[in-house]
Formats: sequence, C-alpha cells, structure tokens
Amino acid sequence: MTSRLLAICFGAPEPRALARFWAGVLGREVTDDGLTLLPDGDTGLRLRFLPSDEPKAGPNRMHFDLTSASLEDQQRTVARALELGGRHIDVGQLPEEGHVVLADPDGNEFCVIEPGNKFLADCGFIGALSCDGTREVGYFWSAALGWPLVWDQDQETAIQSPRGGTKIAWGGPPVAAKTGRNRVSLDLAPGAGGDGRAEVDRLVSLGATRTGAGAGHVELTDPDGNEFRVLTSR
Repeated sequence: MTSRLLAICFGAPEPRALARFWAGVLGREVTDDGLTLLPDGDTGLRLRFLPSDEPKAGPNRMHFDLTSASLEDQQRTVARALELGGRHIDVGQLPEEGHVVLADPDGNEFCVIEPGNKFLADCGFIGALSCDGTREVGYFWSAALGWPLVWDQDQETAIQSPRGGTKIAWGGPPVAAKTGRNRVSLDLAPGAGGDGRAEVDRLVSLGATRTGAGAGHVELTDPDGNEFRVLTSR
C-alpha cells in the first residue's frame, strides 16, 4: 500500500487572496470555499491554501517550476503573474539563464522556465515541484507515494507519478539549514481501501517522524525534517 498525494498546501496569512493569485496564474478554478484549486486534468495536482501566521524566514524549500511552450508564452505567464501581484526577485540567477524567477504576493518563490526544457517535457504547466533536499529524501518519497525515480544522478533525484504529470525533484547537497516551519507542504491520504493509522506506521518505518495529530490527520516530518500530513478521515 502507498499514500496518495492529495494536495500541495500553502500556508498564508490571507489564504483566499493567495488562492486567487494562483488561480489567475494557472488558469484554475477555485472551490466554493475559496481555499482550494482544482486539478487541471487527470494528472494535475490539487492546491490548498491554509491559514497560517508562520513568518517567512529565508527561501522556501519547495517551489514551482512553470513550463512554457514558447518565448511568447513565457512572457505572457510572467506578465500575468506581475499583473496579479507577483514580483521579480533575485536568488542568484545569472543573466544568461533563460528562466525567470518571481515571487507570489506572499513572497513564495517560483520560476517560469524557458521553452525547450527537456526535463520538464510533457509534465504540464506545473512542470515540477522543485525542492531543496537530499538524495535520501527523494528515495523516501518514491517509496511513500509509489512514484518511480525518473532521475537519480549526482545526488539529485526526481520522481513522477506513473500516470505522468508534475515531477517532484530534489537538488541534493548542500541543503540549507531549516529556518522554521515550511510554508509549502504535502497532504497525503492512504491508498484506496487503506487504513490511515497503518499508513502512518508504514511511513515511520520508511524514515518519517511522527510529530503530532489534529482533527482527522496525523502530522509527520520526512527524513529532511519537512512537515507533511496524513489525512486519516475525510
């Protein structure tokens, strides 16, 4: 049995406002409660926006890489993000690099990748959730989700659902020290017919650490200390 990735979650002081930003950038529909962006197709990922007062302390450990079909398409995505409240930021990118680095209104970093990127080919608009992390955490998430490794070289790893869609990638060492609770995290659920508590035990056996529990969920961290939740009832 493996877990299902239910959603990528953003903690935000004003979650509905951040949901509207990302709905506009991605061309997604927002649910009636204003807190969830529905998947765009069978392989799309659900995005959830949760209230949080956690201050931003350094770069996020996870960010989106958005794909482009052409230079004009890349420029349109950048312009749309800026119109909706995003901004350009400098994270040390070089002038000759083709991607554009932006931040959403809450300061969460994301990249708009130039056309022709082979690694992100056929991955959809959200080409990758790119993470600061070790090779070992890539192995952990491959086993946790049952997603095969599609890259494992020079301490860098990436996984992808067997159905395709967005990749999750880890850049390998050096991994920056964690400076607080992550603003971006994952929500999981047991696979069809699975038991939530048994799935939590399996994840712990793979290297996760149980850190707490709430109404209908168990809180854990992965081997790199990143928070995630397993929803035990829905």
